[in-house]
Parts: sequence; C-alpha cells; structure tokens
Amino acid sequence: MIRLYTLLIISLFAASAFAQSIKQQFTIEKPDLEAIKAATYDRSSPYYYPRLMKEFQRNDTLMKLDKFRHLYFGYMFQEDYNPYRPKAFKGPVPDPAENPALTRAECDSVIALCERAIDDNPFDLQNMMRLISALRLKGKINLANIWQYKLDYILMAIASSGTGFDEENAWYVVEPQHEYVLLSVLGLRAVNHLFYAPYYEYIQVNTPNDTGAEGYYFNIKAILEEYYRKYPEEQ
Repeated sequence: MIRLYTLLIISLFAASAFAQSIKQQFTIEKPDLEAIKAATYDRSSPYYYPRLMKEFQRNDTLMKLDKFRHLYFGYMFQEDYNPYRPKAFKGPVPDPAENPALTRAECDSVIALCERAIDDNPFDLQNMMRLISALRLKGKINLANIWQYKLDYILMAIASSGTGFDEENAWYVVEPQHEYVLLSVLGLRAVNHLFYAPYYEYIQVNTPNDTGAEGYYFNIKAILEEYYRKYPEEQ
C-alpha cells in the first residue's frame, strides 16, 4: 500500500515541469522530531540548521530529501519560527500562472515582491510558486528550475511524513498554508476543513483522485503549540 501510494505521489508531482526529472521513490516515514531537533542543534551534524539553511539558499540543486526533511521539520525548533508571521508587505501579488499576459515590468515587480517574501519566510510556498511562474515568463528558465526543485523537495518532505489517510498517518506541516499548497499541487481542491482534538486538521476535497480518499489529515501540533504560546488565553 505504501509503495503504491508513493508512486501515486511521485506521478502527481511529475505534473510540474522540473519534477519530471525526479524519478526516485521516497519512504513514508513519520518524522522523529526529537532526533531532528537534536541534529539541527548539533554543530558537527550535516543537518546543523544554520549550515543547512545556507545550503538551501544557494542557487544549486545538490540537497536531497534527507536534508529537506531536516530543513523543513527542523524549522519549528528555530528561534524565528512563527507560523503566524505577518506578511512582508501589504497587498496582493499577481499570480503569473493565472495572468500569463503580464508585462516584463510586471514580472519584475512580482519577482521582487516574491523574493522579499521568501527572504522574510523561506517557507512561503505560495510566493515561491508565483516566483517560479514569473521567472519562466521572463525566460529565466534555469533559475526557475532551481526554485522548482526546492519547492518539489519541500512538498516531498511533507508528503513523506505520512499518507494523510488517517490521524496516525497524518501529514506534518509547519504552516497552515502548506496544507492547501500540497493539495493543490496534487490536483485536489479543498472544500472544507474540520479540527479533531488534540491537533489534527482534516481537509475535505471534492476533486476525484486515484486514492479514493474524500479528504486528508494533517498534524498541526507545532502550529497549535506556537499559537497557544502567543495567545495562552485561547487554551
């Protein structure tokens, strides 16, 4: 079941332009958060977080899934982790994927805004997707491919954390928006969400998909803990 599910996820990701080059299967494995935390704090570890983030920010495609899992899940243990971080700027950003007639000047504006957003929040996946589309419209294909690689591997880090089929196998996310980005990339449309104590969110979808699932579970424990830390009166 896990292997078939993995092949399904890979085939769905392959719909993106750069993901067509990603052929390997990944293992579905619940993240060992304590081990990840220890590794990202250990200066001698290849997963030491400051070094890992610098590697991510370089314009190359050398990082693989193990490092992306530590980068993504390790983020929740870093000092600047804030799933409720205010946006880096006010106002909407045009989505080039939905507006292919944007001028070069408009694309430049989108690129500048998206880069600003990602500098503030390296896991702003929505603006990462807009950045990729704007770079493609500008003809900066190589750079767009690098960002597509980063996006694909972040999403695979999430997808590799479970199957999403039940609470025990829920997908782990570090920001609420990532639930909807993952489902969108998988070709699914969210229509409703339900909360199940102590820390699960169930997103219902109405787009037919090969798994036959009517919805998917997400583990939002880290998000809730940060929320209650900021707003203890809400507990």
